[in-house]
Amino acid sequence: MTAPSTAPAQSRGGRWIEDWDPENEAFWAETGEKVARRNLLFSVLSEHIGFSIWTLWSVMVLFMGPEYGLTPADKFLLTSMVTLVGAVVRVPYTFAVAIFGGRNWTIVSASLLLVPTVAAFAVMKPGTSFSTFLVVGLLAGIGGGNFASSMTNINAFFPLRKKGWALGLNAGGGNIGVPVIQLVALAIIGASGGPRVLLGIYIPLIVVAAVLAALFMDNISSVKNDTGAAKDAAKDAHTWIMSFLYIGTFGSFIGYAFAFGQVLQVQFGRTPLQAAYLTFIGPLLGSLIRPVGGWLADRYGGAKITLWNYVGMAAATGILVVASMQKSLPLFVSVFVVLFVLSGLGNGSTYKMIPGIFQAKALAKGLEGEEAAAYGRRLSGASMGLIGAVGALGGVGINLAFRQSFLSSGSGTGAFVTFLAFYALCFAVTWAVYLRRPAAQAQAKAAASEAKPQLSYAEV
Repeated sequence: MTAPSTAPAQSRGGRWIEDWDPENEAFWAETGEKVARRNLLFSVLSEHIGFSIWTLWSVMVLFMGPEYGLTPADKFLLTSMVTLVGAVVRVPYTFAVAIFGGRNWTIVSASLLLVPTVAAFAVMKPGTSFSTFLVVGLLAGIGGGNFASSMTNINAFFPLRKKGWALGLNAGGGNIGVPVIQLVALAIIGASGGPRVLLGIYIPLIVVAAVLAALFMDNISSVKNDTGAAKDAAKDAHTWIMSFLYIGTFGSFIGYAFAFGQVLQVQFGRTPLQAAYLTFIGPLLGSLIRPVGGWLADRYGGAKITLWNYVGMAAATGILVVASMQKSLPLFVSVFVVLFVLSGLGNGSTYKMIPGIFQAKALAKGLEGEEAAAYGRRLSGASMGLIGAVGALGGVGINLAFRQSFLSSGSGTGAFVTFLAFYALCFAVTWAVYLRRPAAQAQAKAAASEAKPQLSYAEV
């Protein structure tokens, strides 16, 4: 079996792999797995720092006491807008992989993180206007784009049978950037340090991530210049159905990560240090569990895991309503952490569904072998950016819902009731589209009558 060539093509700079066939088990065992794992490692590093910079302002608002002149509503609006930018930029970041190559874009996207970090370092002091904080906060949103380009890139490196684990590990390693920056902030606050110390730590780390991506990552030639895949993915109904489901999982994770500390401060009267002691736990466990969600989906089917995960999320949210009404801090924090864990599991299982769905469609078209695998990789990679972007909008909704709930009643209870209803709707959609038995039986009959492979999503 010929090893993949990493020699630069004559017409292009950088490290380019011309032949890549991860579904070929001999190729995978001989050279493919080693190359894929190396790219996964450095992709995780860049995405990890991207998540930290994206959620930077969830930490910054804990530093911003009365001397900054911002109300709780101002802070929720600030974090909402940062989340919004992070969601929107995921779309062009996905296309960037096909235009520039995965390695090349990782270098660029990592380097761009210097812009919001240096800008925050310059303005982070009392007396700065809210509008200035808002503009600089919007710049931090670019960190959210790293996830989309990273997932699209790594999706191309791994075979279908490994995608749940690989995508879960890639995303989980990125997600863990949220609790890491919160832990670093906790240490700085505890040592009576200022926010500029935190920023000073991350500036050199960004440079290191960009350099390591340049030295050790690769581009895959077959992914380049396939921008038409995005149009095909956008036309497929499953892209938008999975986007909706991802709002419930990742939208919850990132929205709660931004809002948790503020809820503890506003509703339960915690000081910044007291809030910082608690806020990192949920995002940390939710990030660590994400690869497990992908692994469970590989083993039992992503749709099944996602369905029952929504049951758990709805149950946890119901308990949070009670805890919020009774102002029980121990119950509230413990169940909120459980909700973070469930959102992480759901993140892994929903993302495993995406390549499975498009692979099932390829087989139903009568495609086989590498042709079917190429079809699945092409559309699943393109759809991931769109799904990631729409899913992240859930974080905007969560922060706006908390803002409105606190403005209306001084409590987050109303927001939790809204979230409970949404999880119930996500459960219904998952069951109706991917697991409902009558639909599967009808598909089986139609497939048998037309002598074509059965199109079933029950195992995706």
